[in-house]
Amino acid sequence: MVVRVATVAFEGIEARPVDVQVQIANGNVVFTVVGLGDKAVAESRERVRAALNASGLALPAKRITVNLAPADLPKEGSHYDLPIALGVMAAIGAIPPDALLNYTVLGELALDGTITAVAGVLPAAMAANSRGHGLICPHDSGAEAAWAGQDIDVLAPISLIQLVNHFKGTQVMARPRPAMRGEPAALLDLRDVKGQESAKRALEIAAAGGHNLLLNGPPGAGKSMLAARLPSILPPLSPRELLEVSLIHSVAGDLAGGALTDRRPFRAPHHSASMAALVGGGTRARPGEISLAHHGVLFLDELPEFQPQVLDSLRQPLETGEVSIARANHRIVYPARFQLVAAMNPCRCGHATAPGFACNRQPNARCIAQYQARLSGPLLDRIDLHVEAPAVTAADLMLPPPAEGSKEVGARVAAAREIQLRRYAGLGLPGVLSNAAAPSAVIEAAAQPDSSGLALVREASDRLHLSARGFHRVLKLARTIADLDGAEKVGSLHIAEALSYRVDVTRQARAA
Repeated sequence: MVVRVATVAFEGIEARPVDVQVQIANGNVVFTVVGLGDKAVAESRERVRAALNASGLALPAKRITVNLAPADLPKEGSHYDLPIALGVMAAIGAIPPDALLNYTVLGELALDGTITAVAGVLPAAMAANSRGHGLICPHDSGAEAAWAGQDIDVLAPISLIQLVNHFKGTQVMARPRPAMRGEPAALLDLRDVKGQESAKRALEIAAAGGHNLLLNGPPGAGKSMLAARLPSILPPLSPRELLEVSLIHSVAGDLAGGALTDRRPFRAPHHSASMAALVGGGTRARPGEISLAHHGVLFLDELPEFQPQVLDSLRQPLETGEVSIARANHRIVYPARFQLVAAMNPCRCGHATAPGFACNRQPNARCIAQYQARLSGPLLDRIDLHVEAPAVTAADLMLPPPAEGSKEVGARVAAAREIQLRRYAGLGLPGVLSNAAAPSAVIEAAAQPDSSGLALVREASDRLHLSARGFHRVLKLARTIADLDGAEKVGSLHIAEALSYRVDVTRQARAA
């Protein structure tokens, strides 16, 4: 007799069905798990054996074979412990054989028989719901699984014994409830920033349209301080965005207690991060920082100190909104529609732009160009706003706090985002949520400037050596500025301000 238990294997954020087949037959006493599993799957035999013993069950002195089908699909992770254990229990009669027919099961077992949390419960619950199954998962992940739908039957036992008692009818488990993460501490407020009015304006534009931003200035000018306050003016995640973000964080194991939050992600990796850490990869092809920042912000401080190959790996995701991780035996695609915010010093010493400063090694202009040459032109071309953040004087710091803070700026950003949502929904593009994500053909129609604006763009294209990508990014930026002003038409003033944030990357290359 073969007992079958349904579970899943993860490919990116997709949960593929896996059939756990358990057979107990006469022969040599051995416990074998086959089906292209990794080391964690192979070690599940000992965890299952110890958990069953702790629950008062002994494995029969027979040949136990567990097959994870399809056999050519790689199986990774410890979440196969629970379906294997339940399959063995059904095979020896410890639970009714038909109890698991309409359930998808996943969970890791401790040696004392308790069921511990695993990653990927939310996509597994959604896959189970689409198949008409219920879900059996660890107790700590029950609140996460409950988000898959109100109709799905979710069992979240603490231990094997509690699950057996439920199947026997001696103990009834209540369905877990969806949980939202409690309100975090108050976000950092823009009112704390004194001076840097032009940088604040650029930050507001970047937030309103989802544009990439580069802050360039000497040490202590407040670049990191400004970037840290960007989440305080961003609108909360929409239900669709919340689901996409939560799926990624569930696969990565970052949903603490299974609770979701509508706060946009803000990821700030150290400049020593490897390519696998930033874009994803490793032996299990885990999501990287750019995927964990999906629909949020990726902040790269000290941008030129990152490895050049790591930075250039961001070029394709910045355009496509996804990252494809290809390995010899599989290919995984993760969403990566993030907003890049970066900060850097003008040169290695950081003071080349200070009045009266002279570099000891070479002229200041050459020192700046050589340091900034660590950034490739194609990467800089994908950054919409290049902003100089000058040093803040003592006179600025002695001023009273500004009257306008994150609340007022956030209201304008939310209004501009709402305009963009209505615009692209009316064009039949509900998946486009901001001007930065709009296709080029669409933005040409949505941001068609007036005659004076067209003349200004034509003149600036030659002077700034704008590429086709740079031309469309100027239009997107001008459209966002017009949305902030509540203007229906993009005017020459909006084009002029958008052009003021562009740089001639060819000039830097010539200076270096």
